[in-house]
Amino acid sequence: MAIELMCRKIGMTRIYDDSGESVPVTVLEAGPNSIVQIKTPEKDGYTALQLGFADKRPSRTPKAMQGHFDRAKVAPKYHLKESRVDAQALEGREEGGDITVEVFEKGQRVDVVGTSKGRGTAGVVKRHGFAVKRRTHGTHEYFRHGGAIGAGAYPGKVIKGLKMPGRMGNERVTTRNLEVVRVDAGQNLLFIRGAVPGHRNGLVRVRTAVAGQ
Repeated sequence: MAIELMCRKIGMTRIYDDSGESVPVTVLEAGPNSIVQIKTPEKDGYTALQLGFADKRPSRTPKAMQGHFDRAKVAPKYHLKESRVDAQALEGREEGGDITVEVFEKGQRVDVVGTSKGRGTAGVVKRHGFAVKRRTHGTHEYFRHGGAIGAGAYPGKVIKGLKMPGRMGNERVTTRNLEVVRVDAGQNLLFIRGAVPGHRNGLVRVRTAVAGQ
């Protein structure tokens, strides 16, 4: 299990590779993530790193959390997440240390986990890609409807999971096997080919691609 680095999505742009090809990329502000707590099998029953990202003013931090951060000698953070890792990933790590974008390298395959953009309540055409009805032969007032939802005489009810209008987006999405195009350690930036879930300034987590392990 690899470290999941918390990042801030800055936006999309294009860069040119060594061959001159224009590559669409998403730019992520990749940390640094501070190690707030180390979980061990002896004490906690599993192995993990509790990471913090994005500084927060102490005046906006509850006293209990302030003590938690002070114990690790880390400034208060807005985001606090656990990253399940193996024992090997804990070697050389200590509370109060930082994990930077240098855990990734150019050409590596990664998975990006984020929350998709919320689209509100949407119909079946936008939400599920249903076809629009033909606007001929007397069809009226029924162009973007989903049609019949019944199941006939048996079982006589609407089947669970039927594609219908409803809330669209604002859910956890994992985009897999994306390529790391560039790593800028000086500015803590990670350039990933293609799009990743979420809006600008949204929080995403980047990890080594599971399929490649």
